[in-house]
Amino acid sequence: MIGTVLSVLWTKWTLFLCILLFVAYKWLTSTYDFFEKKNVKHEKPKLFFGNYRGLILRQESLFDLVKRFYLKFKDYKYYGTYEVRNPVLVISSPEIIKQIAIRDFECFLNHPVFLDAEDEPLIGNTLFFLEDQLWKDMRGTLSHAFTGSKMRQMFQLVEECSHNASKFLKSEAKGKGLIEMELKDLFTRFTYDVTATCAFGIQVNSLLEKNNQFYHMSRKATNLSGFIAIKFFLFANFRKIMKFFKVKLFDQKFSRYFYSLVLETMQERATKGIIRPDMIHLLMEARRGALQAYDIGKSDIDEGFAIVQESGVGRNIVNHIWTENELVAQCFGFFIAGFEMSSALMCFCAYELMENPDIQQKLIEEIDQVRERLGHRPLTYEILQGMQYMDMVISETLRKWPPTPATDRVCNKPYVISDEAGGTVKLHPGDVVSIPIAGLHHDPDYFPNPDKFDPERFGPENKTQIDPFTYLPFGVGPRGCLGSRLALMETKAIIFHLLSEFTFEASPRSRIPVALKQGSFQLHAKCGFWINFKPRK
Repeated sequence: MIGTVLSVLWTKWTLFLCILLFVAYKWLTSTYDFFEKKNVKHEKPKLFFGNYRGLILRQESLFDLVKRFYLKFKDYKYYGTYEVRNPVLVISSPEIIKQIAIRDFECFLNHPVFLDAEDEPLIGNTLFFLEDQLWKDMRGTLSHAFTGSKMRQMFQLVEECSHNASKFLKSEAKGKGLIEMELKDLFTRFTYDVTATCAFGIQVNSLLEKNNQFYHMSRKATNLSGFIAIKFFLFANFRKIMKFFKVKLFDQKFSRYFYSLVLETMQERATKGIIRPDMIHLLMEARRGALQAYDIGKSDIDEGFAIVQESGVGRNIVNHIWTENELVAQCFGFFIAGFEMSSALMCFCAYELMENPDIQQKLIEEIDQVRERLGHRPLTYEILQGMQYMDMVISETLRKWPPTPATDRVCNKPYVISDEAGGTVKLHPGDVVSIPIAGLHHDPDYFPNPDKFDPERFGPENKTQIDPFTYLPFGVGPRGCLGSRLALMETKAIIFHLLSEFTFEASPRSRIPVALKQGSFQLHAKCGFWINFKPRK
């Protein structure tokens, strides 16, 4: 009797499992005819993985995956890929990239949203994930933080952090000669300090105070590996399931820390009249402008802060009453984007200089000439901006190692892409397109011998010959990176100070050429960025 009951139960559970697997299979493969129907070249997707098998199984990095697909299909104006089950039309033609990102920008206004304010307020309210008019309003507000004049004001903060980093390394090298260091750790701490002072208005020295609270909490936000990376992946591909189970990306302790950091800083500055040239000051200025222009009473701002944007005729207009969630998220988004972009750029720049001593020596000569002209005067923003060879080196680093391998847009209106051969592909609202930055930067038709690190590509005579829309290190169009000026400024500043005191040399743990970490969505070295710092004096 018991055996019969168990047999029946086993049969029912087996049948249920089979039905469940069949439904899952049909759901996973239901989009796999997307490009076939549109007659778009693509690689046949694998069940569950789509075209991302190598990345998911940690056999290649996202950077290498983007480059591999681009080089395979570069003879076509566009091609298809499947991110697990999500079809993405990749645009390889510079002309069509210009059309989508510039001319017809209003048809591709937003990024695909896989985390909204309900899923995760700290991420979902950032500029990257904001959509439509909300994005336009916030972009207009935040753009004032990254003008040339604002960079000049922020430079003193960046210069102080750069000086602290150089001073720390000099103390480490005292009596030792060569010191071996892993660049990712060094530049991570440096960028945390820069972001702390430029975004949150707090001063920390993470090289001396290894486990300060800001560094400890920030690591939780920027360490997008392990379980956090898995959750990001699941949100991107199985958003509805994650929402159903109410999964959060960050824990409450972490979120509370950043909320209190921004809001308490605002409160303290308002009370004490503190002024610093940073993002929090910008938000407070905007709020004050709205209150003065529209005589908004105290009771009216309890629900949030009024952020204003300058109109074309110079009069302030209120675009939106920003909530505390939205305000804190902008500082947080500034932090996340600025950290990863800047630290990766610094790591690859220093490593390429280590691998190419002739280029390093030429840059040192320019640095020494600037130092001689300065005498005992401090480095200024204008002088740093005028360093031609420094700019060439940084530009080539961004060409060879763009911090973001690809950028995407989501179609919001019916749209038709055409090519010279007479082919067309029709897009509908919700369809996603991608721009393969890493592929374009490594196309030998645009950049001969693309694996060679050659700053001369960006010399005065050569940079004007680069085909438009083939060099896109910070994205393209109005959705391009807002903080690129700050990333460039802090990278140039730290490289200037380090090469003023040290040369970069290979250590026993240096891996030449550098290999990227497999399975990583970010630009990380497989074995780290190990180099020796050799004191020059």
